[in-house]
Amino acid sequence: MKYPQATTSREALTLNRRQFITLSAAGALLGASAHTAPAQTVKTSASIVIIGAGAAGTSLANRLVRRLDGAKITIIDPSERHLYQPGLSLVAAGLKPADYVVSSTAHWLPDGIDWIAETATGIDPEARTVTTSGGQTVRYDFLVVAPGLVLDHDAIEGFSLDMVGENGIGALYAGPDYAARTWAAASKFTEEGGVGVFTRPATEMKCAGAPLKHTFLIDDIAKTNGNAGKTEIIYANNSQALFGVPIVAEKVRMLFQDRGIAPALSHVLKRVDAGRRIATFDTPEGEKELGYDYLHVIPPQRAPDVVRQSGLSWADKWTDQGWVEVDMQTLRHLRYPDVFALGDVAGVPKGKTAASVKWQVPVVEDHLVAAIAGSEGTASYNGYTSCPMITRVGRAMLVEFDYQNNLVPSFPGIIAPLEELWISWLMKELALKPTYNAMLRGEA
Repeated sequence: MKYPQATTSREALTLNRRQFITLSAAGALLGASAHTAPAQTVKTSASIVIIGAGAAGTSLANRLVRRLDGAKITIIDPSERHLYQPGLSLVAAGLKPADYVVSSTAHWLPDGIDWIAETATGIDPEARTVTTSGGQTVRYDFLVVAPGLVLDHDAIEGFSLDMVGENGIGALYAGPDYAARTWAAASKFTEEGGVGVFTRPATEMKCAGAPLKHTFLIDDIAKTNGNAGKTEIIYANNSQALFGVPIVAEKVRMLFQDRGIAPALSHVLKRVDAGRRIATFDTPEGEKELGYDYLHVIPPQRAPDVVRQSGLSWADKWTDQGWVEVDMQTLRHLRYPDVFALGDVAGVPKGKTAASVKWQVPVVEDHLVAAIAGSEGTASYNGYTSCPMITRVGRAMLVEFDYQNNLVPSFPGIIAPLEELWISWLMKELALKPTYNAMLRGEA
């Protein structure tokens, strides 16, 4: 199996001064904070429960232990592994090993909190309690809902995760092992050629740039292997727009045109026949079949059942998905002011990336601590989302935007947001993970 080779190790030795300064400042992707001045500690006996020890829950827990003196902080999450999810696209392209994205949950959690290594199975916002799979009932004064989301693979007829890595099927979102198995299937395609079909679901999803990254990378690797004439790449998109930000969608369209990638617009994956290698899509004209040699599956994504059954979800938005009903600026629940939501599960128009979490967590911290102190928070989340959009091995576009689809570049005049640059790739490959880790520790 051939593994693609990036040139960053050699090029990193020849960074000029401006590039080095830019890379050193890469923390703006995750690390630029809305609150840089040391905040005062508040004495309290409040009980705070955080559901989820992912990026959002862990980061907030580390910040709260430094802000609150005497609080009882409990985090509920059964997973012993913490996953650096931004790295999955690198694993699925053979650029990193599976263990690159895996660390210990316990390593990141602060001292002085209670960790219940069980699943949250019930939330009663009236009684202010959370129940767990082990039969515990935990009372809270404030609740932060941050359990991530559910990958609904069962919604795709004929598909199951045991198919990944076999018969030309990939699914990088499902975790590090599946991302590695995705590369096993994708690498065979890049070497042998054929038809590659890449999908994007109709639901909201974490990092909407990930399907595009995988498409671009596999296309680039196939061409690097000398198989451009043997491959046909089809990107099956759920709508008429290739990305949620119009100016970025147009740039992607242009890149597709330049690289010969065919968009199949308003195609939503419905069924997989692995034996015949046929994918069936729902389209405005009815069902349509596409044959494939490689199929990348990204399933519909929804809030976990514990959230959908809690009464905390929106009643008139995303009703099939169940995201938590929160104010889009404060991330505070609109009906239960003692409840906040963070990360993937928050019902806001943008914000299902690690960079979004970095900007969301200080806002929730501000309003939660203010509520405990008997005052009003002032911080506001503007929908900031960052996507280092990989377009080929060694090149990426640094795409940053807000709720209004405005581009909000961290390095204006230095890094053009819609240009394919090596420095943007270097941020993704080398700088992003250390900054992410600092965020987990509550230090960025």
